[in-house]
Amino acid sequence: MRTADRLVLQTVRRGGPWLSVLAVTSVVGALAELALPLVLGRTVDSLVAADPGGGSWLGACALIVTLAVLCDTLGVWASGSSSAQATAWLRGRVARHVLGVGQAMTHRFSEGDLATRMGVNTEEAGRAPESLVTGAALIIPTAGSVVALTLIDVWLTLTLVTGLVLIALVLRAFLNVSTSIAGDYQEAQSDIAARLVDALAGARTIAVAGTADQERARVLTALPRLRLHAMEMWRANAKAGVQAGIVVPMLEVAVLAVGGLRLAAGELTVGELYSAARYVVLGAGLGAALGYVNRLARARAAAGRITELIAERPRAYGVQPLPAGPGTLELRGVTADGLADVDLVVPGGCAVAVVGRSGTGKSLLAALAGRLVDPLHGTVSLDGVPLPRLSPEALRQAVGYAFERPALIGGTIAGAIGLGLDDPDPETVRAAARAACADTFIRRLPGGYDTPPGEAPMSGGERQRLGLARAFAHGERLLILDDATSSLDTVTERQVGRALAGELRGRTRLIVAHRVATAATADRVIWLDGGRVRAYDSHRTLWRDPCYRAVFQAGTP
Repeated sequence: MRTADRLVLQTVRRGGPWLSVLAVTSVVGALAELALPLVLGRTVDSLVAADPGGGSWLGACALIVTLAVLCDTLGVWASGSSSAQATAWLRGRVARHVLGVGQAMTHRFSEGDLATRMGVNTEEAGRAPESLVTGAALIIPTAGSVVALTLIDVWLTLTLVTGLVLIALVLRAFLNVSTSIAGDYQEAQSDIAARLVDALAGARTIAVAGTADQERARVLTALPRLRLHAMEMWRANAKAGVQAGIVVPMLEVAVLAVGGLRLAAGELTVGELYSAARYVVLGAGLGAALGYVNRLARARAAAGRITELIAERPRAYGVQPLPAGPGTLELRGVTADGLADVDLVVPGGCAVAVVGRSGTGKSLLAALAGRLVDPLHGTVSLDGVPLPRLSPEALRQAVGYAFERPALIGGTIAGAIGLGLDDPDPETVRAAARAACADTFIRRLPGGYDTPPGEAPMSGGERQRLGLARAFAHGERLLILDDATSSLDTVTERQVGRALAGELRGRTRLIVAHRVATAATADRVIWLDGGRVRAYDSHRTLWRDPCYRAVFQAGTP
């Protein structure tokens, strides 16, 4: 847990100015609580002795109580604000890291798991500043009580310290146990979230199949495990609470018994005994740290899950710009999970189709070509420059991507098409939309290009056309279309094909294809089989091979 504890401390330092306010109010409030027994004791002694100055001590009591209430009120506000700021910082850091790692992150963590770690777990870890500061503030009245009792009578101090050692052992054991249980509980939460995200993604399929009850049962499979860990946490809380609940009253009785004997011996006054009784309550208040320890344990467990995300190494970029060139793509000795020993040269300006049966690595090859993922071995270069040497700006300006299910991110349709461009020119956006056959239906939308994507009723094919438009607006040298025309009707696909062969002909085009017509219009075809390049030739030449024809199952050259 050392890495997780370091993250907790980093989160504490990001609590912002409100954390300082919380620390001050906690310390001042603790000092006020510490001073109150002394002032109360003096008040009792002055009242017993009928001292005329007793009213001053009574006024001091009222002042201290008012100060404690104000500190407690301000502390509640500061606690929430500091936790919110720490959580915001942690979420921002995790989000930047996850996006920096890119597609490789989803290979290890499911979408539901990522959402849980970046959402619930960051919130729990963000409560660490409040838990640490407020819990640590409890040490002040405890330590002050020990000092105060020492000034009153050393025998009272020895009795209190003995009980505090027992309470500290209970808290330490509870922290270790509850951290482990909290981690298991959060894992079960993540499992349910992952199943739920999968179910929501396939909601239409579930509705058509009429399997809602079965899917609900599948999503809630981890619910008994979640309940088990929740009960374990409850039992751990109850056990620690009972232990502290036994120690604290016995400690108070023991100190009062010793104090009573010292009073009978004439070594204590009534006021001192009353003060001692109050200091015992304050000193034993360390047992109230149980709730803070519980929150700290959950924060540590959550931080452990977050550090697993941060441990994934983000992609490193260089600073080298692209030299002038036609967009020649080279893969030399490339090996990745699902691909082996790929050696290819895609000449600049060529249209190359990537075909193969499901699972042969077509999408992986496309991801490698645009550096959505990095190979385990080998080099991928664009115009002679290895992709890792390029700056992010140079890479994204040179390469345009279109996917089967594009995500439309942006406040408007125009913003979604121009996403990532420094200063998207309206004419550039419209030209890209026209090339993708999207301009006509965009103009029919209520706000045209200014329509928010969430308010634009679109079919799957229309979304794909917007994805193509975004790729056309970005990829100045290389266009990578990963099954990006699968939802287009035949007429629209032909129109997009004419744009790829016409106004976009100067760019290199790597097209993951499932249709024989797409492969037939390409200059060359990369045929993948079993994670290797089986052939790299023209479609007409490859069509003579019955195994190649079997990839499409049906069709004509």
